[in-house]
Amino acid sequence: MTTEPYGRKLTAILSADVKGYSRLMGENEEATICTLTAYREVMADLIQKHRGRVVDSPGDNVLAEFKSVVDAVRCAVEIQEELKVRNAELPENRKMEFRIGVNLGDVIEEEERIYGDGVNIAARVEGLAEGGGISISGTVHDHIENKLALGYEFLGEHTVKNIKKPVRVYRVLSFPGAAAHRVIKAKAVVGRMWRNIALVVAAILVLGGVVVAIWHFYLRPSPPPIEPASVERMAFPLPDNPSLAVLPFENLSGDPEQEYFTDGMTDDLITDLSKISGVFVIARNSTFAYKDKHVKVRQVAEELGVRYVLEGSVRRAGDQVRVNAQLIDATTGHHLWAERYDGVVDNIFELQDKITQKIVAALAVKLTADEQKEFARRETDSIAAYDALLKGWEHSRRVTRDDFVKAVSYFKEAIELDPNYGRAYAALAGLYWSGGGLGFFQELSLGETGLLPREYLQMAMNYPTSPAHVVASQMSVFHRRHKEAIAQAEHAIALDPNDPNAHAAMAYALNWAGRPQEAVDSAMRAMRLDPGFPAEYI
Repeated sequence: MTTEPYGRKLTAILSADVKGYSRLMGENEEATICTLTAYREVMADLIQKHRGRVVDSPGDNVLAEFKSVVDAVRCAVEIQEELKVRNAELPENRKMEFRIGVNLGDVIEEEERIYGDGVNIAARVEGLAEGGGISISGTVHDHIENKLALGYEFLGEHTVKNIKKPVRVYRVLSFPGAAAHRVIKAKAVVGRMWRNIALVVAAILVLGGVVVAIWHFYLRPSPPPIEPASVERMAFPLPDNPSLAVLPFENLSGDPEQEYFTDGMTDDLITDLSKISGVFVIARNSTFAYKDKHVKVRQVAEELGVRYVLEGSVRRAGDQVRVNAQLIDATTGHHLWAERYDGVVDNIFELQDKITQKIVAALAVKLTADEQKEFARRETDSIAAYDALLKGWEHSRRVTRDDFVKAVSYFKEAIELDPNYGRAYAALAGLYWSGGGLGFFQELSLGETGLLPREYLQMAMNYPTSPAHVVASQMSVFHRRHKEAIAQAEHAIALDPNDPNAHAAMAYALNWAGRPQEAVDSAMRAMRLDPGFPAEYI
């Protein structure tokens, strides 16, 4: 049986979101929603005025499409002009600035929705805009360069996730006083300052080596300090335990195909640290929202409500790996430590252990006896199995049928390489369970779809992990075994106190067991661990 292919078309896409939305919501939810609603109405009217249509508006995002790329950019400029006027009437801490990205690309059309690389690139370009600013892709710039009375600043080529070729990005210089002009003015001041410094240094060098030494020891500029985060401005109260956000490590390999490896290292650090009861760790879902975005430590700390931020990079060349990591106290702007680790891929687990141990020591956290045993236990010694698992996770997070099928093959490969790899069995059980519910495995009968998760879950329980118990809890709820579901969620939380999915599973089980208030408490805990929580938590 054949199916009709989805329609495709070339369209101009406008993507927008609110800078610092989590902070605004944390300080005053009602005022933020009121402002957001009003601003969305303004944006919708202007989009309609410029012959566009709003496609979707989840959370603080707005997605719109236009038949003309000129109309899309004109609309973006008019939106920022209007919102700037409205923001002038608000207190400084309540101003709501949108970042806007515009792309021209091919999309898939399904009823009223659009999907594809064209939309993804628009969202990535939006992430490179400053609050109140507009960024456009190179394809947009090529079409409008001589058609609109605007200025543009080239921001270079950017490698963005899931897009093979680098994307050219430009900043739109729209109206006097716009965000982009403030950035350009600041750059010009800095540029003049450094030109003057260069002239002074050149004159000094003429005097000879003695003056060079003076420059080296006394005049060399120190690295710019990190602006401290304000505890009062944080979206959430700081937890009693040391609180930490691990930002996505940067892939410096020069090979986009190594992105999964770099993301996997970040994931593992989050997972390892999450197992420590004495540390409050923000979930991957929330920290990866900053991936490929230029954000300050202060912004991350204030939006997520944490004191410490870990950031770093990974460079992989053949079997050689270099990892740079630095831990920052966001409330003071001071580096607690910064180190470089060199090794081979076969020793990647040791490198991860060193970084985790450094963090634990820096935060002065005392491990329990069980946590010490857990750190000593490795889930696998096979680098190849670990690599296959990372590739599987990369596909499973895209939540499409094709990606789920690819993820299955990678998870099975991990098991073949290490038949005792508990996390790989848990990943397969979860994938078949959720994928079956989404209809991604229609070639299997209902009985087979149910059987596969149970088989893999049974194997996963021989090497228990938090994800395995989460799947077990979900399956128990489905079969109305509510007490068992609660017990499985408790096991998941015991193994990983900072796993938001474990707390969400507990909320789900408690709710079905007729204990709604306790369910709300668990759901709120999941939301605090993952401020960018998925909709199902609500």
